[in-house]
Amino acid sequence: MIRTLILFALSLVLAAAAAPLPSHAATKAGVDAQFRQWLEADLWPEAKRSGVSRSVFERAFSGVDLDWDLPDLAPPGFPKPKSRAQSQAEFKSPGAYFSEKSLQGLAASGRSLMQQHAGVIGRIEQRYGVPASIIVAIWGRESGFGRAKIPHSAVRVLATKAFMSTRPELFRREILAALRILERGDIPASAMKSSWAGAMGQPQFLPSSYLEHAVDFDGDGKRDIWNSTADSLASIANYLAQKGWVRGRDWGFEAVIPEGVTCALEGPDRARPIKALTDMGIIRISGRPFPDHERGAPGMVLVPAGTFGPEFVVTPNFYVIKEYNNSDLYALFIGNLADRIAHGGGAFVTPWANTGAMLRSDIARLQSSLERQGYDVGGADGLPGYKTRRSIGEWQAKNGETPTCFPTPAALKALR
Repeated sequence: MIRTLILFALSLVLAAAAAPLPSHAATKAGVDAQFRQWLEADLWPEAKRSGVSRSVFERAFSGVDLDWDLPDLAPPGFPKPKSRAQSQAEFKSPGAYFSEKSLQGLAASGRSLMQQHAGVIGRIEQRYGVPASIIVAIWGRESGFGRAKIPHSAVRVLATKAFMSTRPELFRREILAALRILERGDIPASAMKSSWAGAMGQPQFLPSSYLEHAVDFDGDGKRDIWNSTADSLASIANYLAQKGWVRGRDWGFEAVIPEGVTCALEGPDRARPIKALTDMGIIRISGRPFPDHERGAPGMVLVPAGTFGPEFVVTPNFYVIKEYNNSDLYALFIGNLADRIAHGGGAFVTPWANTGAMLRSDIARLQSSLERQGYDVGGADGLPGYKTRRSIGEWQAKNGETPTCFPTPAALKALR
C-alpha cells in the first residue's frame, strides 16, 4: 500500500514536470522573437502577393521592434487583457465635448490660416465642392492645423497591433496598406509618422484611407500628408467629396422644435424636405428663415442631448462629416467650428443641460428593455445613438410622458 502511494505521488510529480508552462511564463524577449518570425513567415508572403518588393519590406522593418507601450495589446502567451467592464464607463452630457476655450482658439487660428493659404484653399474648394471652412475645421481638429506633434513610427505601431492587439485583422490590413504606400515611394518609412492608433499625418488618415483618398495637389509627384499643406487640405476635401458631399449645401442649422412636435423625429432615415419641417413649426434658432435653396432639399432632425440641449436640422453633409469620425458630437464640433471660421459665429444658443452621468451598463439595460418591447435601438451597446434616443421618446409618448429622447436615471427606472 505504501509503495503504491509513493509511485502515485511520483507519477504526479513527473506529470507536473512534463506539463507546459502556464501562459504567464512568457517573456517579452520571447514575444519579440515570435514577432520577427511572424514578420518573415506570415506577413512577408502576403506583402509580396500585394506587390511589395523585398527591398521595401526589409527597409521598412529594419530596426523595428514591438512597441509595448501601446494600449489594447494582447501579447501571445501573456494573460488575456481584462475586458473593460461597461459598468466602469460613464456617459455624460454631450456639453463636455464642446470646450469653448478650445473652439475659440481653433477658430482664431483657422481664420488666420484661411487668409494665409487663400489661393490654394480656393482652388481646392472649387475642385472638390467642399467649403473651405469645413476643410480647415477638420484640419484643425485632427492635427492642430499640422502643428501637433505626431511622434510614432506608423510601421512600428501598425506592425505591433497587427501582431498582438485585440483587433489584429484590422491592423493587418493597415500595415499591408502602409507597405504599399512605401512601395509607391510617397514617403520613406522613417518619415511615415502616425498617432498611437496608426492614423497618419495632418489629416490623420489610416493607410487604407490614404491609398483611397490622398491627393498630390502641389504637383511634386508625391502625396505628402505629413509635410505639404496643399496635399493635406486637398486630401481632406477629396475624402469628403468621395463620401458624398453635396456641393452647395450647408452642414446644418441650430433649430427650435416647438412644443407638440416630438423629438423622436430624429434620424437620417426620417429625412424630409426642410419645408415640411418648417410646416410642422420647426424654425432656425436665429429666427431667420432657412436659405431658399435648402428649403426643398432633405433635412433631418438631430437632438444629441434630447430636449436637454441644442436641437438641429442637419443636411446629408452632416452625415458625410460623420464618415470622417463616426460621432454626432464630432460632426457638430466640425460644423460649429467651420461656422466660427467662416462667419464669426459662436457657441450654440441653447445651452447643454447637466444631465448627470449614467453607467454604460445602465444604458445597455435601458436599451435591452426597449428591445424587448419591440423598439429598434441600434444595439444594446451602452452608447445612445439616434435610434436609442428616438426610441426613448416614442416609448415616453406611448406611456403618457413628455418625450425627452435621452437616457436618464428616471427613464431607466420607468422602463424596468
